[in-house]
Amino acid sequence: MLEKLGQVLRKATDKIANAIFLDKNMLDGIIKDLQRALIEADVNVSLVKQLSDKIRKAALDERIKDIEKKEHVIKLLHDELIAILGEKKELKLQSGQNRIMLLGLYGAGKTTTIAKIGNYFAKRGNKVALVSLDVHRPAAKEQLKQLGERNKLTVFVDLKNEKDALTTWKSFKDDLEEYNVVLIDTAGRHSLDQELVTEISALNRLIRPTESILVMPADIGQAAKNQASAFQEMLQITGVIITRMDSSAKGGGALTACAELSGNGAGVYFITTGEKVNDIESFNPQTFLSRLLGMGDLQTLIEKVHSASDKGKQEEIAKRLEDGKLSLEDVVEQVKSMGEVGGFDKIKSLIPGMGKLGEKIGEEKLEEQQSKVSKWEHIIKSMTKEEKENPEIIERQTSRIARIAKGSGTHSSDVRALIKQYRMLKEFMKSGSSIDMESGNLNQKQLMKLAKKFGKKKFKL
Repeated sequence: MLEKLGQVLRKATDKIANAIFLDKNMLDGIIKDLQRALIEADVNVSLVKQLSDKIRKAALDERIKDIEKKEHVIKLLHDELIAILGEKKELKLQSGQNRIMLLGLYGAGKTTTIAKIGNYFAKRGNKVALVSLDVHRPAAKEQLKQLGERNKLTVFVDLKNEKDALTTWKSFKDDLEEYNVVLIDTAGRHSLDQELVTEISALNRLIRPTESILVMPADIGQAAKNQASAFQEMLQITGVIITRMDSSAKGGGALTACAELSGNGAGVYFITTGEKVNDIESFNPQTFLSRLLGMGDLQTLIEKVHSASDKGKQEEIAKRLEDGKLSLEDVVEQVKSMGEVGGFDKIKSLIPGMGKLGEKIGEEKLEEQQSKVSKWEHIIKSMTKEEKENPEIIERQTSRIARIAKGSGTHSSDVRALIKQYRMLKEFMKSGSSIDMESGNLNQKQLMKLAKKFGKKKFKL
């Protein structure tokens, strides 16, 4: 996701931070690289020029001393990029029923996005229903029905081949009363024509949605501004979801274009980053930039974990961790969650330092680690209940290790490696350190304790 832009931003900040002093030649090179990367990401040229001029002016300001100047320029770059990305716009559920209507043109990804949002809210303890009101595209109903079945979501689909979206909604209205989140899939068109405006306006009056969200693909780049503006003016959208952020170099254009309209209600609620149901993130400019700069985004990582596992299971595991009872069954659950989140390739940019580490050790090593985790899952499945709950007994008996290795189709060294990782994780827990599952933060005292305890140890990649 905007990987090239992220690499250029990281190199630029490193160059500035490590420079003895900022001379004109170095500054020109940094600004040129930034300009090229931002324009390739499809950010508006006038915004790129404004950013360049401000950095140049700050760097050449003789009133600022060299040491302070470096910090000042880095902070200015950060603040200006945040300004370009816009303010955070959060989709907050109201008490009572939330009726969220998704709008957009053909090919934007409305139907798959509805399933992703449905899963997002369902895994957070809400009672969710998906409703198909796209009566024009023959495959739309079947697609939503299949997505619902695959992800255990309730779907309301008309099976009588009704051609009127308003009639379809009225037929479901009473059955929808028990759901607090109702997500509505509407028809699309190749363009925002009068027929589409008339249908959506009529649905709007009938349904009275609490949110009307525009879905747009990232690859339309700066054209997002015109499209969002047109939908906002005609249909009064309350926010935007940008899809296909994982595959588009133009994603920067779509994000910054919507940021320019955020004052009129067109700010970005979510971005989607893949085909899986969990490949959706609430958009936060601060943490998004943090990820681009290689500083990770624990908040989004924790949000993804919440989307990948049921709230009840999370609470059970959290309680056992609190009591100091870590079993290998819990490890299996976490491995499964990691698979749902998308594996190491998806989460490496969310872990502080892992983005840069990924560049250094290469994709092959990360894939090797992912393969190792999969192997560990097979090993755990070959253990008895007693061994899973008390892995310490395995170390004391070579015969157990040999049996588990044979049963899982692995080597004894693989079993020993898993036990070693388990031991280190348990030691980590005993240290009293934990990540706040709401914010993703460790406090200063916990960080000091970790540094002291694990300074000479490391988890193997």
